[in-house]
Amino acid sequence: MNPHESTLKPLSARPALTLAAAAVVSFHLAYLSDFCPPLIGVFLYCLFRLANLPTSRQAYYFGLGVGLAAYSPHLVFFWKIFGPGAVALWYVVSFWPAVFVVVGRACLFRFGPVAWAGAAPFVWTGLEYFRSELYYLRFSWLNPGYAFSNSPGLHFMSGFGVYGIGFLLMAWAGFAAVFARLPKVTRLAYGIGLAAVSILPAAPAVSGGPPLATLNVTGVQLEGVPADVVKLALDGALKKYPQTDLMVLSEYSFFGPVPQVIRDWCKQHHTYLVAGGEDPISAKQYYNTAFVVGPDGAIVFRQAKSVPVQFTQDGLPAPTQRVWNSPWGKLGLGICYDAGYTRVTDELIRQGAQALIFPTMDNTDWGRYEHQLHQRIAPMRAAEYGVPVFRLCSSGISQVAQPDGRVSKSAPFPGPDAVMEAQISLPAQGRMPPDRLLARAAVGVTLLLVVRLYVDLFRRRRQPAPRPP
Repeated sequence: MNPHESTLKPLSARPALTLAAAAVVSFHLAYLSDFCPPLIGVFLYCLFRLANLPTSRQAYYFGLGVGLAAYSPHLVFFWKIFGPGAVALWYVVSFWPAVFVVVGRACLFRFGPVAWAGAAPFVWTGLEYFRSELYYLRFSWLNPGYAFSNSPGLHFMSGFGVYGIGFLLMAWAGFAAVFARLPKVTRLAYGIGLAAVSILPAAPAVSGGPPLATLNVTGVQLEGVPADVVKLALDGALKKYPQTDLMVLSEYSFFGPVPQVIRDWCKQHHTYLVAGGEDPISAKQYYNTAFVVGPDGAIVFRQAKSVPVQFTQDGLPAPTQRVWNSPWGKLGLGICYDAGYTRVTDELIRQGAQALIFPTMDNTDWGRYEHQLHQRIAPMRAAEYGVPVFRLCSSGISQVAQPDGRVSKSAPFPGPDAVMEAQISLPAQGRMPPDRLLARAAVGVTLLLVVRLYVDLFRRRRQPAPRPP
């Protein structure tokens, strides 16, 4: 018998179902209302409590059920992209809450509830970072942190980083769950420590200093139109905003390199252009690339997509990442899906990017909610790094996100031919959120904990059964 089994009363069916239902409802409210993001903490609390189920099998299925009921309704658009394969992807995304509850149950009955409360933030963050960044089916959307992207409190919460938000909320969830079990002194120390950490982002963030330059950027939402139509749209946008320094088009504006007619347009109007296209490698392979055309009509910079969309024809992953040393400062270019991966955007900030530009293609027929879900990424990146973000989408929702995460300009969905213009100020430098090292450390802690639990299980199974008297 495990040392804590005799002191724990496992959940019966009714409270377990109540916790599962509360988890699902709180998750949907957190994502569907801009005023309810803190309810994501209730979601994490319920998952923490479900670790007290009688068997590992029950823990797995309850966790999986919560994941399917919470995540799948937000990912219905997978069916439009992947067809019947969406069912498997819904399962994959929902698999991770199930793993969390199973690992939690093993930890709870092996080490006790207080130890589980201390380990839970690391386990949750380690699993979230792994499923979001580190394996082939990585998918970072629906992270608890992104629930705050449309919230007035984004600037405060983003001080922890997108993974740090989940870590902190799970720490509070564990504290609330074991509060009555803790001695008064421990309870007080734990509470004061958590409260102190929770208000750290209220301190003034390290600023990049006063703006070094300003850049007038104009983007045009176009989807699947020929080059001559693109040229006419650029003419109209430049006529409306003649002060433009840089024009931006979406990912896959061209199915090939930037056409000569568009390069001639840049030369004629002495204007820079960022546009998505295909950079051929061979007759069958290419890089999904953001090209920068200079005012002389030449390609002055290009950056391939680092994370092509799985199971689609989206080119090969970029072999390298570089920032563009533009006339105004260092600009980081990421393409669509890249924005959702901190390991991609972190590298641009490490190289000194003072602003981020994301040419993006979200097809109109993927539906409005896919666009609403995807637009949560840019404000979070801007607030985390303290740099402006210009995201130009083929059919909306295009955005200009300020360094505090506030969206100052946007273009609607589906919005064909919509034009978005903004003057963005480039700070001296961005900043790196504190959760990046924490998330990697949490992966290691989780792995070590799982190995320890497995070794304990193996040893118990090797022990001979007690002989009857």
